[in-house]
Amino acid sequence: MNFLIINGPNLNLLGKREPGIYGNQSYEALCELIRGHAAARGSTARCFQSNHEGAIIDEIHAADGVYDAIIINPGAYTHYSYAILDALKAVDVPAYEVHISRIDRRESFRAVSVTAPACVGQIYGHGFDGYLMAMDYFLEGSR
Repeated sequence: MNFLIINGPNLNLLGKREPGIYGNQSYEALCELIRGHAAARGSTARCFQSNHEGAIIDEIHAADGVYDAIIINPGAYTHYSYAILDALKAVDVPAYEVHISRIDRRESFRAVSVTAPACVGQIYGHGFDGYLMAMDYFLEGSR
């Protein structure tokens, strides 16, 4: 499988930003983990990160016909980006939403995802492993 991993705002600051919540590993460490997991399973993964909603939407649009699945952590856009929701619904590429932290145990607004309805599943609170679990969902043929 060919995976597109999309990370939204502030995820480029992993390892620096609130390490008590997000851990102390860098964004590059996350991408290396993901690429290694994919390669070990005969797949590929490309990581993309942007702090800009439009860039994320453009990347989703460009995924159509190129990638087999999208793993997306929309960051704060999770809670209010109907534009990302619409983009995910507009392409013929299944997506799985991932969050590093326990979004249900944080500020009340973080418990609501407007983007999850466009995804085949959502996982949160498993740190970096959540990305691998989402990839395994597709690799095990659970579309």
